[in-house]
Amino acid sequence: MALLFLNVPAAHNDHTNKNTSLNNYSKREMVMKTRAFIRIAAVMLTATIIASAMPALAQDKHVAKAQAWAEQTLRGWMKDPVVIEAVKAQNAKHAAFDAAKIDALDKQWRAETKAAAKPLINEVMGNPLSAYLKKKEAESKGLVTEIFVMDNKGLNVGQSDVTSDYWQGDEAKWQKTYSVGPTAVFVDKIEQDESTQKFQTQVSISVVDPAGGAVIGAVTVGLDVEMLMDM
Repeated sequence: MALLFLNVPAAHNDHTNKNTSLNNYSKREMVMKTRAFIRIAAVMLTATIIASAMPALAQDKHVAKAQAWAEQTLRGWMKDPVVIEAVKAQNAKHAAFDAAKIDALDKQWRAETKAAAKPLINEVMGNPLSAYLKKKEAESKGLVTEIFVMDNKGLNVGQSDVTSDYWQGDEAKWQKTYSVGPTAVFVDKIEQDESTQKFQTQVSISVVDPAGGAVIGAVTVGLDVEMLMDM
């Protein structure tokens, strides 16, 4: 019995030591996992910061190129009589349009993009200015992805491709050009086209009447960024 009594504390101590070892191991494992988690979180945060910075760097590089192209090429296109005459004629035609009329036309256009009958869209796409813009887009050999000219209310006058809406007056492309002045140039951010998977930007300028220097409208041109940067 004495021997048995002496063995009990020894077994108890052994069990205690095992628990202590297990506890120490669990603590070490938790510390290691915590450190690993912190390292992973730090890496992910760094990657997020870098990814966020990259588009900003790309944006900075494309702006100057787009501005230069607009000054050297687009302004010349917008001096053509077909552009000036079309914009001035529509300004006169739409002079009495109020917000309700503009909204109704915009809704009609949006509906027609999904309908079989497209009277408003066909009228715009079939005019001489649209033919001129389609020709300019084709001559660019892929650099220009779209062109549309707007009047003094932000409504489309002519375009190379069908836009999703008819009124652009609530967008920066019109507000930062027509509303700013004759020398205004606005370059938008780079976006990826869902259908082509290509990266594009838009550059917009005011359309100016050469006769008196008055701003009569605005124009927006979509540009393939890869081709733009290679120029």
